Amino acid sequence: MIKIRLARHGSKKKPFYQIVVSDIRSARNGKFIEKIGYFNPFAKKYEKKIYLSIKRIQYWLKNGAKKSKRFSSLFMKFKNNNSNE
Repeated sequence: MIKIRLARHGSKKKPFYQIVVSDIRSARNGKFIEKIGYFNPFAKKYEKKIYLSIKRIQYWLKNGAKKSKRFSSLFMKFKNNNSNE
């Protein structure tokens, strides 16, 4: 089964997450199929906090990928913020 989830990177106490499509059997930060975005919780005002490739997300969801809980909540926030602009 394929899942869209966050892979943690960055240093201690300064996480940076890559949003990846991977097999559920692979490790959290291990092998992935495709990188489709990123999330930086400690972004500066001039930096982007979140980036998602909507077309690729739709492609993977259409092909049967499941969303992790954390990714689902980020995706909903991202959609709500972009609809207001």
